[in-house]
Amino acid sequence: METVFDPAVYQRLLGRVDSLTPHSSRLWGKMSVSQMLEHVARALEMAAGRRTRKQAALGKLIGWVFRRDFVGPRPFGRDSPTGPDFVVQGEPDFASTAVRVKALLTELHSQGEAGAEGRIHGFFGRLSGREWGITQFKHLDHHLRQFGA
Repeated sequence: METVFDPAVYQRLLGRVDSLTPHSSRLWGKMSVSQMLEHVARALEMAAGRRTRKQAALGKLIGWVFRRDFVGPRPFGRDSPTGPDFVVQGEPDFASTAVRVKALLTELHSQGEAGAEGRIHGFFGRLSGREWGITQFKHLDHHLRQFGA
């Protein structure tokens, strides 16, 4: 499975972010390209340890049902639910948000699996470093495909 910790995958993701423009059109969903970048930046902040979370009660109750798909090889589906902290209001600045996404991706990549080990996901709870690498790849890939990148 692909992971943000693989140097080749990391480089491809940076290139895909660079291929976006403020005028990139979405193929599905409701977010603008700038909102999508802010959305993935918030997820990268959590993975990189900049946003600490406790596992939500609902996640403790039913997260185990969905965890295998979340960390498994199947790509994320369209129009999947998102946590309220990751819903972006307003229209962020495209250029500065794209720079932020690349900086956060670089920070996470440089931490490696060991650096991400045991961080808490807001719904699924404690993830291994490997799981963080896989899920952040899947999340970025999902949203970059959403905008044809």
